[in-house]
Amino acid sequence: MIFKRAALREFTATAVAVFVALFFILVTVILVRLLSQAAGGRLPPDAVLALIGFSTLNHLPVVLALSSFIAVLLTLSRSYRDSEMVVWFSSGLSLLAWIRPVLQFMLPLVALVAALSLFLSPWAQGKAQEYRKRLEGRDEVSRVAPGSFRESSGGRRVFFVESVDPAQGRVHKVFIHSVAPDKQDVTVASEGFMETKPNGDRFVTLADGRRYEGTPGTASYRVMEFERYSVRIEPREVGAAESTPKTQSTASLLLMPGAASSGELVWRLGLPLATLILALLAIPLAFVNPRGGRTNNLVFAILAFSIYFNFLGISQSWVSKGRLGVWSGGLGIHLVMLLLLLVLFLWRMRPHLRFNR
Repeated sequence: MIFKRAALREFTATAVAVFVALFFILVTVILVRLLSQAAGGRLPPDAVLALIGFSTLNHLPVVLALSSFIAVLLTLSRSYRDSEMVVWFSSGLSLLAWIRPVLQFMLPLVALVAALSLFLSPWAQGKAQEYRKRLEGRDEVSRVAPGSFRESSGGRRVFFVESVDPAQGRVHKVFIHSVAPDKQDVTVASEGFMETKPNGDRFVTLADGRRYEGTPGTASYRVMEFERYSVRIEPREVGAAESTPKTQSTASLLLMPGAASSGELVWRLGLPLATLILALLAIPLAFVNPRGGRTNNLVFAILAFSIYFNFLGISQSWVSKGRLGVWSGGLGIHLVMLLLLLVLFLWRMRPHLRFNR
């Protein structure tokens, strides 16, 4: 009983530490990707934070599965290195006795992974897709940021403003470069602001500026000076967000016929099952020879995790394409891992079956 309570405490502490490290790595990777899109003008800077939240919720089940797997593996490996397992085995307990404390630690996490995979993750993907659609409907003027060049969504214009006066709703030192198939023009102005007419039309108005228009490679250029220059902002029509199996709720997928919905169910239902099997698999994989290397089991364990989840993704893809049935694709990889789990337990518990004693 003392062993089990100590093991549960160490499982929890290790899992929290590993989860925090993996979570910050995940957020950093997502942040770098979104910032690169924002720097290229494909994403407004003010949308980065919301998309980080949606992407994090989408990847959270896999992070929890990996954290729990590493927590069990590291805890049992430390017990081997500190010779605590010698006391465990000399007390008449076998390796199977670790299954109960591992299950006590894992069942709440498996329930959490199932809730995230079945409900929260598809909701986050759907909201992220809707949010991106709303961003596509924003006009180009709203993407302008002071002190940086911004490219329009079609790539035909580049904007630059030196500063913004939020109190008056004006921008200062405006630069606009437009490209057309047969000409280019550059517009500079001392300031600019937005106007809304009584009929609802919106205009961008530039004041005290100059416009250079012409064809590159020729001398036919026109220079125009203006006190006020207004351009109407055409409203952009953006359709509804596309509905895909990844954004559908689990209840909708169960009622929806087709291979694509079945493949998505294979992934969502497979995540909590894989989390539980991996935690049990960590028990025989945690064996460490105190006189030997300490990293061999970790390398093999991470390799087993990667192979397991990669094959789970392949099964989802094959079921979605109709190459595998729902039962064979959904249960095949899990049955293989359960067989591997049984073999490893026999390998650790019955040394006389080994070829290299």
